[in-house]
Amino acid sequence: MKNDSPGNAPSRVPFATPFYYGWMVVGLSFLTTLTGAGIRSVPAVLIHPFELEFGWSRAAIASAISINLLLYGVAGPIGGWLIDRFGSRRTMLASLFVLALALSATTFMQELWQLILLWGIVIGLAAGGVGSVLSATVANRWFIERRGLAMGILNSASSTGQLIFLPVLMALIVFVGWRLGTFFLVAVVLGLIPFIFLWMRDDPADVGLEPYGAARGGARQTAGPASRPGLAPAKGGLSFSQVFGSLNFWLLAGTFFVCGGTSMGLIGTHLIPYSIDRAIPQVTAAAMVGIMGGLNFVGSIFSGWVIDRVEPRKWLALVYALRGLALLILPFVTSTTGLFLFAVLYGLDWFATVAPTVALAADSFGTKAVGRIYGWIFLCHQIGAALMASGAGFIRVWLGDYQFAFLIGGGFAMLAAVLALRVRLQKGVEVHA
Repeated sequence: MKNDSPGNAPSRVPFATPFYYGWMVVGLSFLTTLTGAGIRSVPAVLIHPFELEFGWSRAAIASAISINLLLYGVAGPIGGWLIDRFGSRRTMLASLFVLALALSATTFMQELWQLILLWGIVIGLAAGGVGSVLSATVANRWFIERRGLAMGILNSASSTGQLIFLPVLMALIVFVGWRLGTFFLVAVVLGLIPFIFLWMRDDPADVGLEPYGAARGGARQTAGPASRPGLAPAKGGLSFSQVFGSLNFWLLAGTFFVCGGTSMGLIGTHLIPYSIDRAIPQVTAAAMVGIMGGLNFVGSIFSGWVIDRVEPRKWLALVYALRGLALLILPFVTSTTGLFLFAVLYGLDWFATVAPTVALAADSFGTKAVGRIYGWIFLCHQIGAALMASGAGFIRVWLGDYQFAFLIGGGFAMLAAVLALRVRLQKGVEVHA
């Protein structure tokens, strides 16, 4: 078997591959995160069917979705701990199994509290267990070189899930109803579980390998010697109280709070209902979200490629500025053509914030506990998402439209661009477990 990674440890991979086995792990993690994120985003296309069938208000449904978003974030630190304690493979299998059970139960749903319990709580936590923290952990454990590229691929999984699931589920809702559409999601989850069980591995050492590039000394393709520090363990370590006292931590958490509010909370939850309000057909609106997901696949991978070469904080600031511009334009979109132009501009930077944020966290605090530290940062992301999801729903009920919510989101994104530039590059140290 040929491996791109140096290292002469005996191989114990499940089957021979002509490439470094870490790329197989990236692929399996990509599919798992794609599935979890796609399922988590499904309520965006269920708002209208639930209004018609159950008579629930949009604000009530948005509140249930905000719980989903919040617990998706709460699952970040929990998932980081579970991955560090039990490994990625077991955590992925448990999360997928719970997702399949919860999805099946939703087909019998009749009351609002059941929506809150199943979509809000259970699916929020289960999907979060295979979310962004998994991507951060896999990229940092398996790669020294090409870490940015691996993160870019993994971070594109969330948008790719929406690219696939939202248009398909919307079409199923239109033609066969939301319940049969939900069983399609169950089948996808159950079909993925055997591949994770057979081929997923937690660490390069499990298959007799070193992280990609380790034997070459971990050399990176960077713009300068100070742009990617902190990858070797330091003699000392930071406690979590010191991490929470760090300005870098709160700058990353604060900007990611805005990221969650303006992406999952505002656009991910309310773009389709907003489009329907503008008399744009449901399937067309879902297709636009799919277009955004497809463009974000390109944008996320490009973002990972960029941070291997330039200073991550500058790239992060530019991404937030472009997002703010897109959101400030959205209130003036009234047609399918305008929505398409927004989808292009916004889609290219939808999840492009994740790779530089993870890189800055790893460089500031080291890689050994990046899953747990990034889990806390991601929790702030989801708090922002939950607040904006419910807040935009109430603004829609109060004012009768979403324009004010989009303008607020655009202003916060511009503020995040300024805060990103204040993150200070420093020689990272490892955090005590």
